[in-house]
Amino acid sequence: MAKTKDSNKTHTIVPLGDRVLIQPLDIKGEATTASGFILPGKDAGEKHEKGKILSTGPGRLATDGKRLAMEVSVGDTILFKRGYDTEVVTVDGEELVLMSESNVLAIER
Repeated sequence: MAKTKDSNKTHTIVPLGDRVLIQPLDIKGEATTASGFILPGKDAGEKHEKGKILSTGPGRLATDGKRLAMEVSVGDTILFKRGYDTEVVTVDGEELVLMSESNVLAIER
């Protein structure tokens, strides 16, 4: 089981290889203005999402059998794109994203 960096909440999903478990931070299909108005469909043209890394696998194996370290770590806020290898899993009633690290576009600092 993997624990998140910011809480004691335990997840029952442990990614393998170069997979990461992500908590999406953006709500698809709507955006909110500074005054609180909801704008439906505002982000429909965006190609990426923002999320938080909850757990990571150990990294992928290189051709020589050595394990390559992950570039992201638990607690990182990232920009990612959903690919064909993306899975949505439900843990404790919350929808999380499980996908390959290669779909991570950037780490927000």
